[in-house]
Amino acid sequence: MGMATAQNHDALEFYPAYCFKASPTHFTWVKMAAVDVLRLKRRPEFPDPKTYFHKNHPIQYISLLGLITSRTDLPTVTILTLDDSSGATLDVVVQKAISTPSTSMLSTGMHTHISPTTALPLDISPYTPGTLAHLKGTVTTFRGVNQLQLERIFPVRDTNAEMRFVDQRSRCLVEVLDVPWRLGREEVERLRGEVEAEVEGGDGGVGVDEEEERGRRRKRRREEREERDRRRIWKMWEREERGREREAEVCRVEGRRDMSVIEGRKMKRVDGGG
Repeated sequence: MGMATAQNHDALEFYPAYCFKASPTHFTWVKMAAVDVLRLKRRPEFPDPKTYFHKNHPIQYISLLGLITSRTDLPTVTILTLDDSSGATLDVVVQKAISTPSTSMLSTGMHTHISPTTALPLDISPYTPGTLAHLKGTVTTFRGVNQLQLERIFPVRDTNAEMRFVDQRSRCLVEVLDVPWRLGREEVERLRGEVEAEVEGGDGGVGVDEEEERGRRRKRRREEREERDRRRIWKMWEREERGREREAEVCRVEGRRDMSVIEGRKMKRVDGGG
């Protein structure tokens, strides 16, 4: 995969990666339009392949809503094309499970798709061309063009839900993404001090052995942070799922109440006409 590099961002201040936890965009689902996802850039000084930038905002996780316009099945992935009326379409890559004789296909004969982060199944069978969908994932770049690596997908219940998302997306762009991220010097120093304390804590030894040990510990701590991030993502997903279940139940209750009112009115008309 290629890398989209930063352009025209020289006037912005890009803070060290240890500052990212103070960012309003780094560890959240950022609502974006397809046209803006295509403009996200990588920075050569930040080797993490999952981190892209809008201005100087570090971004890992993307949330989009739009119409599925095409679907292409390949041996290891399925490609969905998303059109959100922003002036561009975005390819959405859905990973297939590693093929084995027993697990490569469901009982229906369809390939099993999975989330790259959790390896849990993703059922994309309802999302045929013409379907409105809410998608979440991470950004990847293939042949110089950004794509979405799908992590979660949901149906869009009605036009009101679509309009709410578009409104939130617009406010995120205007109020957050298009405003350069600023940190005060004291905040940067505080964050740097936290990292230094973490690295120095427990370090021992001398000479080459000390450097090797520190390298191993840094690697181990990085892996631990990544694991904590995965757990946080999973908890965030669970909270969202519970929220959607509550919303669906409210819709069901309101629907039953509306139907009851309609039936009551019909009965009154029948009785009145008798």
